[in-house]
Amino acid sequence: MKIAIIGGDLRIVKLAKILAKENTIITYGLENVAELKNAKNIILANSLEEALKQANIIIGPLPFSKDEINIVAPFTNNNIPINTLMQNMQTKILIAGAISNKIKQLAEDNHIKIIDLMDQEELTVLNTIATAEGAIQVAMENTQKIIHGSNVLVLGFGRVGKAVAQKFAGLSANVTCAVRKPKDFAWVEVYGYNSININNLANNLSEYDIIINTPPTLILTKERLKYVKKGCLIIDLASKPGGVDVNAVEELKINFKWALALPGKVAPVTAAEHINIVLTKILEELSA
Repeated sequence: MKIAIIGGDLRIVKLAKILAKENTIITYGLENVAELKNAKNIILANSLEEALKQANIIIGPLPFSKDEINIVAPFTNNNIPINTLMQNMQTKILIAGAISNKIKQLAEDNHIKIIDLMDQEELTVLNTIATAEGAIQVAMENTQKIIHGSNVLVLGFGRVGKAVAQKFAGLSANVTCAVRKPKDFAWVEVYGYNSININNLANNLSEYDIIINTPPTLILTKERLKYVKKGCLIIDLASKPGGVDVNAVEELKINFKWALALPGKVAPVTAAEHINIVLTKILEELSA
């Protein structure tokens, strides 16, 4: 099978090498990656048009775009406009991740079939492992205390929140989960963590050494951030717009890290392996 890989971060680079074991891979937007040069079954195309015309399956990055204008492509000196990509695909199949509704509509207008990898439950669950371990790495690199015995507040108890709470509890942190739904309070109790109503956050925020946000909705407003104690580290794992008032943390001089796309940064090989598991099933279904 001939597959075109357009743009992407380090996990897509690792994915290209995995897929090249059984397929011919044509890449564009990865020309600055030394390990792909002269790699077996990997062709570095000189243009986007050249890469697209040789394959029916197109794989893009995760996330696909940050500005809805160009695709994410940190390993090239050139922009790769989404419009140009769509216009040259000629009714092919695009597989990428975290694709906005605007881009999905553009694909539909160009008669392109879109498969969003982040709509695949299996991948989103697997990604929580690297995200949680990455959050631990961020915490260790940006605090002056050990995690053992630290008071950690996890905002939200979805897939990521559960994984983060489990990993930090495994390091003997005192974990509290901020939730709002009755069923989430019940699950927090089952897991053995402390709980607090996310709607009632205020002066109680002063109790925590590390606060980790997971929902992509504003929770830590300026008014709430005023209660955060000096030295507290806030980590936002949520995609844009995030859950923290970024202007307020700067104004209040709070130690803040917006840690996006952690699987691709802290564990690109594992992230690529997880993508490949899901991708293999998708390709089998497409060829059936």
